[in-house]
Amino acid sequence: GEDVCKMSKIKSVEPLIVVKDVEIAVLGFESGHGGDEYEMLMSDGKMMLQLHHQTETDHPGMWDAKTRVGNGAVLWFRTDDFDQFVQRVQEAKVEIVAVPHINTSAQQHEIWFRDPDGYMVVVCDNMGDAKN
Repeated sequence: GEDVCKMSKIKSVEPLIVVKDVEIAVLGFESGHGGDEYEMLMSDGKMMLQLHHQTETDHPGMWDAKTRVGNGAVLWFRTDDFDQFVQRVQEAKVEIVAVPHINTSAQQHEIWFRDPDGYMVVVCDNMGDAKN
């Protein structure tokens, strides 16, 4: 069969993750919805990520309390202000998995950490920003 994404001409990706506390400000995004059950994290008017409270059951199959949260998934973000973002991560006292470093393959700066729900998050600057 033909690839479903090609058939429907997907024009954006708007991932949704299930979290314990929707109201926690994450990554310095703007609120696009507000509320304790659902949030849209926005940047320059574009939705970057959706948050849904884990106890809401209006979407069957979205959440299984027996499965480790975020296993096999990495939320990857780019920023033009890497140093400032690293400072915010360090102040948040989250688990840092990989301290700020240079990914030599992509020639970019990266920091890897787990958010309060256990999701792996990577924030980096633009490819090529770490050229020697």
